[in-house]
Amino acid sequence: MPSSLKINPNDTVAVALTQLSAGSTQQGIKLISDIALGHKFALKDIKSGEHITKYGYSIGIAKQDIPAGSHIHSHNLKTGLGNGETYAFTGTPQTQLKNKPTPQIMAFERANGDIGIRNDIWIIPLVGCINGTANAIARKYEATGALPKGSQIQILAHPYGCSQLGDDHVNTRSILQNLATHPNAGAVLIMGLGCENNTMQEFRESLSPVDAQRIRFMIAQESEDEYQTALDHLQELSQLMQADKRVEVGIDRLRVGLKCGGSDGFSGITANPLLGAFSDWLCSRGGTTVLTEVPEMFGAEHILMERAESQGVFADIVTLIQDFKQYYIDHNQPIYENPSPGNKDGGITTLEEKSLGCTQKSGSSIVTDVIRYRQRIKKKGLNLLEAPGNDGTAITSLAAAGCHMVLFTTGRGNPLGTVIPTVKVASNTALAIKKKHWIDFSAGPLIDEQSDLQVLCEDFANYLMEVANGKQTLNEINRMQEITIFKSGVTL
Repeated sequence: MPSSLKINPNDTVAVALTQLSAGSTQQGIKLISDIALGHKFALKDIKSGEHITKYGYSIGIAKQDIPAGSHIHSHNLKTGLGNGETYAFTGTPQTQLKNKPTPQIMAFERANGDIGIRNDIWIIPLVGCINGTANAIARKYEATGALPKGSQIQILAHPYGCSQLGDDHVNTRSILQNLATHPNAGAVLIMGLGCENNTMQEFRESLSPVDAQRIRFMIAQESEDEYQTALDHLQELSQLMQADKRVEVGIDRLRVGLKCGGSDGFSGITANPLLGAFSDWLCSRGGTTVLTEVPEMFGAEHILMERAESQGVFADIVTLIQDFKQYYIDHNQPIYENPSPGNKDGGITTLEEKSLGCTQKSGSSIVTDVIRYRQRIKKKGLNLLEAPGNDGTAITSLAAAGCHMVLFTTGRGNPLGTVIPTVKVASNTALAIKKKHWIDFSAGPLIDEQSDLQVLCEDFANYLMEVANGKQTLNEINRMQEITIFKSGVTL
């Protein structure tokens, strides 16, 4: 295993793959300071005001003169991003041929022609006041042992559904509606309290067409015994699901979300490129991947724009970026107040460095569509989805958009999962060993064993097909299944 890595031939920094000591020689340079694991050091003398390059792109500007062999981090590197970015359409990229063989997976075919890779019962409270009731009902029903084999009951608990206005109210209702029609749910029970402003009538009237046999509605205040009413509904739904069987379908029908959280200096070198390789693998076979975390596109958005399928998609990407920047401005917050403290501890210094690593998850595929928050996936191929970088909000938005699973890379560790299988991919072997009860797959061999990316991608794809076929992820085993809905306005 090498001790350091220069990612791109044009880079002016290298990354420490182990703890490095001052006085040692790396990349032909004598280090003049200790370099922590995942952190950067200068490969040449860098002048104050000069751009510093990693991944072949600028990750910011030197705050002072930096001698070769020096540690580069927040003390001597600042973002080069500002508020005056301009974008120009450079032309339609060459169409990528989708001529790869299409593997088969085993999934549940739904009445509307969609597929699900799970067959769970979801209880969806319309308001946070009834979360506890829903949980108690689920525990009671699970204790009967009547659930279909391989199925779980999930409670899509959230704190909203009342005391909300405007976009916040619409966000809550729309995200819950999208989840109510998700194909991973074999059946759904919608529970209202009865006095919330997310009313059952409004919810039902604007709900997309559903399989009426597979969804039930109840209002707790209108039932003398809400527990028994709910248990009766669950029993009816379970009986319907007993006959559900997996059938063979093409992997081109699979939709996969791409996410990172708790990133470190290795995330953009190992785990995120692995997701990018898989994204290309799936898209080349007719499938769909979805990249989100718009603020973590800032500084790397031009790379995605260059891959826009058409001028219309390019314009949609520009609007996506500009609208999210305006959201910060409207709330009087700095646009580039990122990375997080944990990111910085792991070696990431500026937002453009974080974004350049983050967007590695998109691979090299053409961007076919841009999805706004609350919208569903409409086109196959690589999509961009409007959502913040916040882990819970991002993975929930991917589920609500229609993804069957989420691939979630992490360098520092994060147990969070959502209501669809959430595959945790470690950026380094040490994390995979330490948190084996969190981590489903490790990209560490790309560094430790210098494994070939495409070979590891094939292993990863085979594992993900097992997940699609029913193999539980650790978030499912540990019942780490949560939703977070985007909120920006007042609470009454």
